[in-house]
Amino acid sequence: MVELHPPRTTTRPSAFERLARWSYRHRRWALVLWVVVLGAVTVAAQGVGDAYRNDFSLPGTESQQTLDTLRERAPARSGETVQVVLADPAGLAAAPTRTRVDGLLDRIGALPHVADVRSPYDDQGTISRDGTIGYATVTLDGTTEEVPAEAVRKLVDTALAAGQGDLRVEVGGDPVREVQEEQGGPAEGVGMLAALIILVLLFRSLLAASLPLVIALFAVGAAIGLITIASHVATVADFTVPLMILVGLGVGIDYALLVFSRFRAELIAGAEPEAATRRAMDTAGRTVLFAGCTVIIALLGLVTLGLGSLQGVAVAIALTVLATMLASLTLLPALLGMLGHRVERAVRRRAERPDRAAEGTAWRRWATLVQRRRWPALLIPVAALLALAAPALDLRLGFADAGNDAESSTARQAYDLLAEGFGPGFNGPLVVVVEGGQPAAEAAHRTLAGTPGVATAVPPVPVSADLSTMIVFPDSKPQAAETAELVTRLRQEVLPPVARDTGATFLVGGSTAAADDFADAVAGRLPLFVTIVVGLSALLLMVVFRSLLIPVKAAILNLLSVAASVGVVTAVFQHGALGVQPGPIESYVPVMIFAIVFGLSMDYEVFLLARMHEEWERDRDAGLAVREGLASTGRVVTAAAAIMIVVFGAFLLSPDRMLQQFGLGLAVAILLDALVIRCLILPAAMAVLGSRAWWLPAWLDRWLPRAPLERG
Repeated sequence: MVELHPPRTTTRPSAFERLARWSYRHRRWALVLWVVVLGAVTVAAQGVGDAYRNDFSLPGTESQQTLDTLRERAPARSGETVQVVLADPAGLAAAPTRTRVDGLLDRIGALPHVADVRSPYDDQGTISRDGTIGYATVTLDGTTEEVPAEAVRKLVDTALAAGQGDLRVEVGGDPVREVQEEQGGPAEGVGMLAALIILVLLFRSLLAASLPLVIALFAVGAAIGLITIASHVATVADFTVPLMILVGLGVGIDYALLVFSRFRAELIAGAEPEAATRRAMDTAGRTVLFAGCTVIIALLGLVTLGLGSLQGVAVAIALTVLATMLASLTLLPALLGMLGHRVERAVRRRAERPDRAAEGTAWRRWATLVQRRRWPALLIPVAALLALAAPALDLRLGFADAGNDAESSTARQAYDLLAEGFGPGFNGPLVVVVEGGQPAAEAAHRTLAGTPGVATAVPPVPVSADLSTMIVFPDSKPQAAETAELVTRLRQEVLPPVARDTGATFLVGGSTAAADDFADAVAGRLPLFVTIVVGLSALLLMVVFRSLLIPVKAAILNLLSVAASVGVVTAVFQHGALGVQPGPIESYVPVMIFAIVFGLSMDYEVFLLARMHEEWERDRDAGLAVREGLASTGRVVTAAAAIMIVVFGAFLLSPDRMLQQFGLGLAVAILLDALVIRCLILPAAMAVLGSRAWWLPAWLDRWLPRAPLERG
């Protein structure tokens, strides 16, 4: 697969060689150590259970100030609410129906964690004009994160049990959506099965194919156990584990595959298993370490966003990448020590087949063709990637609501009934807090009631002598751009004049406003995040490859692949391509895709450039370095990319919309990176740059530390 060189004579083995030799010669102890670690953290995690919780707080934003004011001044009104939606074709005012509804609400009011229940018969505007649809408001004694899931499930079960005959009962609200028990998709199983098939086709051996999978399972299992325990002392979002599995399987298989492929190549070159293990670790192991550190840096860059839930997710996934990297550097040599001779026999039998073609020949011919047509091979794919990225210019961040849930779910049914009975904006009410007395609140109510975009403004409800609250219903859906524009107009244009005239203070909050604030916070801090990640990654590349232009080229190409993948996600999930229900892109998704994809794209960049750099250092022939780099890495990197694509793509089978967006974005990014960038743009760009690609000013060369991927 690669042209190998005889081992260099050195006075002292490298740290990678020493680590490989220890793991190889003490293979049973290394395996036992990993088994003990995995078993211990798994047992501990199962013993303490998880304490996953989301943290959507955004200190300094108006929606957070609204919530904090209510918690301090009116704690009974700061808890999360649940809507018990009722529908009866004969009308809710019929005596038998009212008796059943009153009995249901009495039972709900006696449930744990229920602070208050408002009947549709007690308040105006809670029954539709035709009298067939109404809702009761159940106030819980805490936020969605604070109320136990079991209490919410009990509430849902109690309400749904009353839906008999003509009376239909559905339950909606964020707490209900959080605890809806959806059937988990087959994403992980499908991804692993597809990865195994690709590995078997690559190595023609089930034993060899299983080694990268074993590495991934050990690493991901240990990381999940640690994060489960850590969730008791830190904020870890409830969607963290699926993302850890998503990234851990792809990266774990990827790293182990690259080390194992180098081991296999050394065997073909005639090395004994132990020597092949040491050399594989001293070459591919260095690349894995650098690539893993790049991914970790990109993920930890999310900490700069200052968003609570994202910080926990970033640390958890970075820990997963660290575990896969350590497993590839320690557990894999131990397994090769146990199974290396069996793998060696299979490898040598295949290498000795008379009909076996020289590996890399097709890739070498392809690289030559690209070099001859360098400008078309560079410009046409770049134009195509920019076209794919174009939908991202219209990217709208937000959060999926019940309108995006499965039609069979009770939260979706409640959402549809409320929209039918009270209008589309009823599912996204805005909460206006007035600090300044009842006259100011009434003046604000009159202004809000006549504001374009407002369907209904409920009269103010006094909380104390100088504090009132109002509910404002937009005339557009919660996810609609018009609703976000309404929030901005209320804060910047509608309420400030009233505040000046009355001396009162007005705060606009609620879940819809909070989603807009979160999206704005992500968008506002994204430039700093991108700058930090790109800058640090470029600096690492400059240190490793002693080049000024290669880091710039790598950053541009990686940004292209990220932009194209986000553009595809936007076209599918926001614009409704391929029949998907349109909606905003989850605010977490673009930044997480950027962090993960930028790091993984840098992996392939490093794997290919490391081989090119090795050739350049030996022959100083820029064209030859490109051809040999692509020829020696083409087969294994293509297989690694294919594995990541099927692992990530399998998450499109998940019932969770956010995981579907992650899966599509990551799969598309890796596909574009492996086929378009690595096969066309990168070799074409290297051919255009020629020997200048490896240029570094002398003063900068002296100033930068040295961290070579090859031993010198």
